[in-house]
Amino acid sequence: MVWGGISTRLRTPLYHVVGNLTGVRYQNAILQLLVVPALQAIGPRAILQDDNAPPHRSAAVNTFIQQARVNRMLWPANSPDLNPIEHMWDELCRGVQQHPPPPANLGQLLQWLQQEWNGVPRAFICNLIHSMLQRCVQYLAHNGGHTRF
Repeated sequence: MVWGGISTRLRTPLYHVVGNLTGVRYQNAILQLLVVPALQAIGPRAILQDDNAPPHRSAAVNTFIQQARVNRMLWPANSPDLNPIEHMWDELCRGVQQHPPPPANLGQLLQWLQQEWNGVPRAFICNLIHSMLQRCVQYLAHNGGHTRF
């Protein structure tokens, strides 16, 4: 599993999650080292959009988010259609599948993932993020059900 963050201005490096992602690992390896610096680089209006995965909502993570003064988007339950990062993962998959033959080992796969991640055009990411308003409108129009996104 890998974790990554995107914005209209920057993208974090991919983080390879070895084993299960716990709240402690999410806080120490991802929030502290990748998310907070990225949000600070973006500026005071930056908003963290994560989801309701248990590691993202642990008590320790919630306390850390408050103490770090991170603006966090409220996130409805069961709403994968809203998160633009899901489309980034699809783009990464397509890019890695273009490498024949399949990766020889985990190291090569991680290298290809990082190359593809870095190669996704900024315009593609901006389009994903700028589609958030329409995603939210569709979500509300479908009473929280499936949308075209």
